[in-house]
Amino acid sequence: MARPIKETPVLKGKDVERFKYNLEHPTPVSAEEVTKARETYEKFKRITTFVL
Repeated sequence: MARPIKETPVLKGKDVERFKYNLEHPTPVSAEEVTKARETYEKFKRITTFVL
């Protein structure tokens, strides 16, 4: 039997400021990392089958 999912904690104070800053200023990603991520995605897309 699955365990119940806990509620998402509410952010307060400095955590809110840090979270908002990180959303507005994402870490840059190199073109090489993007290419590798796309290749990995395509690989998994080819080998998986999802039945709906």
